[in-house]
Amino acid sequence: MARPRITEALKTGKVLISDGAWGTFLHKKGLKPGECPELWCIDRPDDVMDVAKNYIDSGADMVETDSFGGSSLKLSHFGLAERTAEINEAAARISRKAAGEDHWVIASIGPTGKMLVAEEVTEEELYEAFKTQGVAFEKGGADAACIETMSDIEEARQAIKAVKENTKLEVICTFTFEKTLQGEYRTMMGVDPVSAMNAAIEAGADIVGANCGNGLERMIEIVSQMRAVNKNIPILVHANAGLPKNVNGNVVFPESPQDMAALAPRLAAAGANIIGGCCGTTPEHIKAIKESLK
Repeated sequence: MARPRITEALKTGKVLISDGAWGTFLHKKGLKPGECPELWCIDRPDDVMDVAKNYIDSGADMVETDSFGGSSLKLSHFGLAERTAEINEAAARISRKAAGEDHWVIASIGPTGKMLVAEEVTEEELYEAFKTQGVAFEKGGADAACIETMSDIEEARQAIKAVKENTKLEVICTFTFEKTLQGEYRTMMGVDPVSAMNAAIEAGADIVGANCGNGLERMIEIVSQMRAVNKNIPILVHANAGLPKNVNGNVVFPESPQDMAALAPRLAAAGANIIGGCCGTTPEHIKAIKESLK
């Protein structure tokens, strides 16, 4: 294997570049509202491969997988729960092929959509769902699991434990924060960045951070809060291309590749070790960020 573990590579002090948005890319390729994106790993693997390959070709050091909604609890909405392992393994294999041996695959795990506080699911059910994904990712050749867009500490904890206890994958865990009227950052469940980071580390996460919900400018504030209380934990950021706007009924992300590239050095200076994109970002955004951090 030509690549070390991600956490080992970060010890050199180099900022690594992650990929950008997947959903937007797949919709441009014809994914329809209400369609299962993860099933494309089986039915349209070449299109999924093209997304991953575009990001690698744009300079990303690592690439995610088409598996954000790939838990059995999510796939059950499409009648695909029994194919969970098959779909997630395929997702990892596609990104592994695109990444080659010199880049990392960080397989995506998103929230299940089930609320523990509302007793819609148990901790045991969450654990088993995330375990199935993690084991399939490892079999498909992933290097890490990227548990992302989390808002509930308990759900994140079950995901981290499930992957750490059943695989040798590195674990990344990122939360999504919104800025309150009081100027504080909180997840939908009211969790602040420092509490989220500490809980993820305690559960066993190797890398923590934030994704979605904010552009790079606000991510600088979030990372600064995390870094102020922990100087050592690697931090990953997948930022949106700015805050979304409604233009003539369409959701538009306003930040250009040049806009994000201008902010990327400030984010790195705040303490981010891995920088990539989320909603609205494209291979052009990733290429520009890569150039700005050389």
